[in-house]
Amino acid sequence: MRAPLEWLHDYVRPDLPAAELAERLDMTGTKVERVERHGVGALDAFVVGRVLEAERHPDADRLTVCRVDVGGGAEASIVCGAPNVATGQTVAVARPGAVMPDGTELRAAKLRGVVSEGMILAEDELGIGTDHTEILVLDGGAAPGTPLVEVLPIATDVLELEITPNRPDCLGVYGVAREVHAATGAPLQAPPWSEDPGSAGGVEGVEIEVRDPDLAPRFTARRFDDVTIAPSPPWLKARLMAAGQRPINNVVDITNYVMLLTGQPLHAFDLDRVAGGRLVVRRARDGEEVETLDGEVRRLDPDVVVIEDAEGPTSIAGVMGGARSEVSQDTTRVLMEVATWIGPNIQRTSLRLGLRSEASARFEKQLQPEQAMEAQAVAAQLMVQLCGARLVEGTIDVGGPGPEPAVLALREARVAGLLGAAIPSGRSAEILRSLGFGVADGEVLSVTVPHWRRGDVEREVDLIEEVARIDGVDRLPATLPARPDRGGALSAEQHARRRVEDALVAQGLYEIQGWSFQGPSVADRLRLPEGDPRRGAVRLANPLSEEQSVLRTTLLGSLLDAAAHNAAHGHPDVRLFELGAVYPARADGHVPAAARGPAAERPGAGELPDEARRVGALLCGALAPASWRSPDAPRADFFAAKGALAALLDWMRVPWSVQSAREPFLHPGRCATVLLDGEPAGWLGELHPLVAESWDVQGAAGFELDLDRLAALAAARAARFRDVTSFPPVRQDLAVVLPAEVPAARALDVVRKAGGDLLRSVRVFDVYRGEQVGEGRVSLALALEFQAPDRTLTDEEVAERRTAIAAALAAELGGELRG
Repeated sequence: MRAPLEWLHDYVRPDLPAAELAERLDMTGTKVERVERHGVGALDAFVVGRVLEAERHPDADRLTVCRVDVGGGAEASIVCGAPNVATGQTVAVARPGAVMPDGTELRAAKLRGVVSEGMILAEDELGIGTDHTEILVLDGGAAPGTPLVEVLPIATDVLELEITPNRPDCLGVYGVAREVHAATGAPLQAPPWSEDPGSAGGVEGVEIEVRDPDLAPRFTARRFDDVTIAPSPPWLKARLMAAGQRPINNVVDITNYVMLLTGQPLHAFDLDRVAGGRLVVRRARDGEEVETLDGEVRRLDPDVVVIEDAEGPTSIAGVMGGARSEVSQDTTRVLMEVATWIGPNIQRTSLRLGLRSEASARFEKQLQPEQAMEAQAVAAQLMVQLCGARLVEGTIDVGGPGPEPAVLALREARVAGLLGAAIPSGRSAEILRSLGFGVADGEVLSVTVPHWRRGDVEREVDLIEEVARIDGVDRLPATLPARPDRGGALSAEQHARRRVEDALVAQGLYEIQGWSFQGPSVADRLRLPEGDPRRGAVRLANPLSEEQSVLRTTLLGSLLDAAAHNAAHGHPDVRLFELGAVYPARADGHVPAAARGPAAERPGAGELPDEARRVGALLCGALAPASWRSPDAPRADFFAAKGALAALLDWMRVPWSVQSAREPFLHPGRCATVLLDGEPAGWLGELHPLVAESWDVQGAAGFELDLDRLAALAAARAARFRDVTSFPPVRQDLAVVLPAEVPAARALDVVRKAGGDLLRSVRVFDVYRGEQVGEGRVSLALALEFQAPDRTLTDEEVAERRTAIAAALAAELGGELRG
């Protein structure tokens, strides 16, 4: 919503600069996205001029050299290319130094040998219209030299507002003026519809039938005869341009102007082109077609409301008029229609047809029936004033006003209880009256809700919100709810999830937040075979696009998207992680369909998709920057990802291990299943080359874990501490030859059990395969560390444990020590 201040000042004029007004509106709940300057700059260089003499240019047939009186006894020689320039005209002149709407600064220039000391302006050069074929000729009332800004609205600040769906009343200039009045205390002028030249009763020659009143609560129409179609006056064009609308002709411009002023859309029918002089409001028939004003033929269904005449549908209700009955240069009789439609129906129609208009954007937020006659009143004034029209007696009104206004009680104690600060009843009444509410004073205020807030203010707490935002939310004290029985704290699982984030950040990984939506093609790009449960994605009922039409079943897709985005922007070496939700197929294999809509339309709880939390990490490219000492920096591989995983799980103090496995999106032989406390909980490995190629990333490896299980295990395991002993450890190396199929993790488990309490740690520091150990055999070099908390170990104690380890390796794994 664009609100030009020049227009707003017709109804409220606060003594505040535009920036301060925007801040005040922001602080009272009307969000101002930006303050924009519309029109020209350097206003003192734009003046009214009078053409004293106009002669053909000596060297150009299409140029005219004009001598122009610019006031103060000064004259300027201006070369003009417009065909309509003539002696005696009062015109708009830009002098050297003027700044045009596109930011260009005007300077004196020589055109075909004649110096031009400015410009005689067309309306598009002032930003008040679109016509460039002729210069703008002004009424002769203004004297030469008069600042042009006093004659035409050639420059104004414009507030660009973001109006929330519950406040359609602010989608009109007067509604914004009402908010400014409440927020600043500046006087508010009477509404523009306070005087209505129309009358009640039937309209001769016009008949209206509403067959579906549940979709059209109110339908009004007035007839205007003797209409003259012409361009709108400059002031109206200027306001439309500043508000973002293109002027067309006086009748169409009036409908747009009234909509922008009142917030209520209108539609003008050429009554002579309404077949039979009768309009019917009904649901469309399945497959029915109508040509709209944009020249497109739209195919309709029964959820769409149409307005038809004797020859069929002539417009789509609440969205766009039809081409067959539009106003043209030959129009002399106009039927002005202003109606109220059901917002959700208009929103569905607009979305289904891919047709969004200024009208539908307002109707879908649910306008109130009373607004229809407000718009009719303003339109009638302008039709008579600007089109020379004769308003035919009567107003067709089907449906009438809305329900009686609600009356709510507002208690001072309740205001203080909810806000944490006392606001006197008198101040609350003052605020509510400034917003248009009716207030009856008393110990408890009796508040009547105005029709334009009918769908927004329904309870006492809504009134309290109005009082709080206008009085100043920033003035309320910062308090916490009184909870003497309990203080705020994180649960053990929440704390564990934060520790996961801290552990990964500590390793130099960057957190991302990916979309929960993805495209169906992700399953194919990850090489997931048919039957893989991760292909069973939940499809959205109303997706934003095909690429965001299903819920993800793994974090890997969004991690790869982020890596590919970075690589495309010159950063291929990244280390990323994400904590997020995935939506796997349910255990029974059923994949429910996602749905939106009222609770009655949603699937039951048994039909909702499962939701699980995962933590995933992805390492891509080089692990460290190259340098002159190490030009070939190590790159992401299985062991780099395993190192990051080990650091995470050791930090979380969760028992874990890995075992060889296969995943379709991972490199064969370089992938594993991650076990947490002996149960599968995720995967680890290098990316399959074909998957990496699909996302155009190089050298990627990562892991993904069940975050809920990890957090639960970490929360259940209390931290244990032991004394730092002063007795020295005994370190020994052991080389054992094992069958090649025995996992190293299995060998370490056997060593730990056989080593007993005296074995403090064990790790693999070398692996050898070759002729010396024989085919099908592998040699592992193990680093053992023995230590006792209460004494220095003797050689005999260490030898006993070493012998037990060797015996266990031989008995359980078929291993033998190397000499």
